[in-house]
Amino acid sequence: MTSRKTFKDLFGDIVASNSISSASPHLDQGNLQVITLIANCLTDLGFDCELMEIADNKANLIATLGAGPGGLVLAGHTDTVPCNEHLWSSDPFVLSERDNRLYGLGSCDMKGFFPLAIEAAKQHLDKDFKKPLIILATADEESSMGGARALVEAGVPKARRAVIGEPTGMRPVSLHKGIMVEKLSIIGRSGHSSDPSLGTNAMESMQRILGQLMALRDRMQQQKHPGFIIDYPTLNLGCIRGGDNANRICGDCSLAFEIRPVPGMDMHRLQRDLERQIGTIADADKVDWQLEKLLVPPFCAEDHSELLALCEKLTGHSRQSVAFATEAPYLQQLGMDVVVLGPGDIEVAHQPDEYLPMDRIKPTIDFLSQLIGRCCL
Repeated sequence: MTSRKTFKDLFGDIVASNSISSASPHLDQGNLQVITLIANCLTDLGFDCELMEIADNKANLIATLGAGPGGLVLAGHTDTVPCNEHLWSSDPFVLSERDNRLYGLGSCDMKGFFPLAIEAAKQHLDKDFKKPLIILATADEESSMGGARALVEAGVPKARRAVIGEPTGMRPVSLHKGIMVEKLSIIGRSGHSSDPSLGTNAMESMQRILGQLMALRDRMQQQKHPGFIIDYPTLNLGCIRGGDNANRICGDCSLAFEIRPVPGMDMHRLQRDLERQIGTIADADKVDWQLEKLLVPPFCAEDHSELLALCEKLTGHSRQSVAFATEAPYLQQLGMDVVVLGPGDIEVAHQPDEYLPMDRIKPTIDFLSQLIGRCCL
């Protein structure tokens, strides 16, 4: 039976299940294999498992032990970013132990959290759960937040407290920036470069839009937030492509960029202002434009969060902030008191030879076991 697998066997099976999510269709994989693996394990342990279909071969898992109001959610995403296999020292889809570390794609960020949560849950299976324990596994956090957004739309799960096991070095995170991922396409009209009147140069319009974005970046640096090391919103120009030859008027140009707003900023107002500026330039230049966007709100833990205080007490670490975004604001929208806290280190996430330190394993299991005891028993 799945539940009789050792911790490392389960960890290895989870790493071996390719669940890459990506905005590039040729790289994108489903997560149904790893979701089914975790669901089978938890079903064997007595959990009631519900699969929520998100798309073809993609699903969320809501696994519940116990019943009633309140309770605790141990949450994480089952997808990983793509990897450059040739840069790894070992197969990224095979869990490898060396240097007192467990190497494998997702070991740190963050499929490795699930075997740890399951080991912690096993320690309480013979006890009476007064409030439910929910292990929540989501799809597509790394690409679209599709799994988390589907949970909000469905209004599930219902619980009072949630820990998201993202890589924080076992330090409780109460604050993180949001992220606005934007892909802008400008469509002009190509023509022979000897006569500018034969076309409409999309690259020139993009250049004017880039000027507006740089001005926005400078203005946003005045919006300080003392909770972060980089204490202002950032804007990064990530990728630009346009045209195909020096002697042709550029007919199309695309730009991918991101903005990381701080808590307190109105993301939707910022987005409307951004689109208005783009539209003004595009109308003046008589070019068409399209904008694909993904908005993930900033996160700020509840004032006087009981869960945050408990996590500080159990880990011995004070709260901190991080610059990366998580599913925390979505679980907050479901009414939960949320803390981001997990065993990995963000410095090795999304990198070749991603790993989880083995000396974090027992402390994490012990912490999660104590948390279950405080919140569910």
